[in-house]
Amino acid sequence: MKATMFAAQSIQLGINDIVVAGGMESMSNAPKYIAEARKGSRFGHDTLVDAMLKDGLWDVYNDCAMGMCAELCADNHALTREDQDAFSIRSNERGIAARDSGAFAWEIVPVEVPVGRGKPPTLVEKDESLDKFDPVKLKKLRPSFKENCGTVTAGNASSISDGAAALALVSGQKAQELGLQVLARIKGYADAAQAPELFTTTPALAIPKAITNAGLESSHVDFYEINEAFSAVALANQKLLGIPSEKTNVHGGAVSLGHPLGCSGARILVTLLGVLRAKSGKIGVAGVCNGGGGASALVVELA
Repeated sequence: MKATMFAAQSIQLGINDIVVAGGMESMSNAPKYIAEARKGSRFGHDTLVDAMLKDGLWDVYNDCAMGMCAELCADNHALTREDQDAFSIRSNERGIAARDSGAFAWEIVPVEVPVGRGKPPTLVEKDESLDKFDPVKLKKLRPSFKENCGTVTAGNASSISDGAAALALVSGQKAQELGLQVLARIKGYADAAQAPELFTTTPALAIPKAITNAGLESSHVDFYEINEAFSAVALANQKLLGIPSEKTNVHGGAVSLGHPLGCSGARILVTLLGVLRAKSGKIGVAGVCNGGGGASALVVELA
C-alpha cells in the first residue's frame, strides 16, 4: 500500500504521469540463514535462522513473534478464541463464495506454473488456499504462540503464502489523453503509528486520518478492507471504529486468502475495488498494519 501512496504522490507532484505500484512475497521460498557462515564455519554447531520469522514476523523491539502481539490485542480488546475462530470461518466462507461466484476473476491474472519435463504447465487462475478450509479442524487447533490460555492459532491467523499484486496509476490528464478507462480515483491517504507491540490496532488510527484527508466522513464510506493479519486484528479494528461486519472484508481477507507480506497492501486495494463494483458501492477505504507500530490507509472512489 505504501508503494501505491508513493506512486500517487509522484503523480501529484508532477514528477510522473503513469506509475505501476505493487509488491510481492514468496514466503514459501524464504531461506534459512547460517549467520556466521560468511566468516567461516568453525568448530562446533551452527544454527539455522528462519528468514521468514527473523525478517518478517518478529517484533524486534520486544523480541517476540508477531503472534504474541496478536495475543496482546485479543487480551486488550476482550476477544475470545471462539470470537476469532468464528471470524476465521466467516472469512473463509466469504472467500469461497466470492471465488465460486467469479468475483475474483477480474482481478486475477492466470499464471502458468512449470511442473516438470514433458508435462504441460499447470494454469493457476484461482486462489487454491481456500480449498484447505475445514471448520471442524480449525476449532481443534492448538494455540500457536501462547501455551497457557492462548487464543491465536494457525486457523484464525493469516496463512503463509506466496503472491504478487500491482496497480497502474495515471494522472487524470494523461488518462484523458490516452483515452483510458479509469476504474477509480484515489481520494486520500494517511499513515499512523503507536507502540510497536500495538501495531495490530494502528489501522484504527490511520483510517480516520485518511478519510479526513479525503474530505469525507465515515458515513460516506460504503465498504472497508482491513488486512486480516490475524482474526484479532480485524475484529479489534472493527470494534474500535464501530464498523459493522457486513461492510468489512465482504469477499474474505488474509485469514482465508493469505498474507504474502509485501503483496497484501496492493491486493486489498484491488479486492476493495472489486467489492465496490460488485456491491454498487462508491467510496471504499483500505487499511493495513505495517508492523513496527505503523499502519497505512487509503481512500478510493469508484469512477
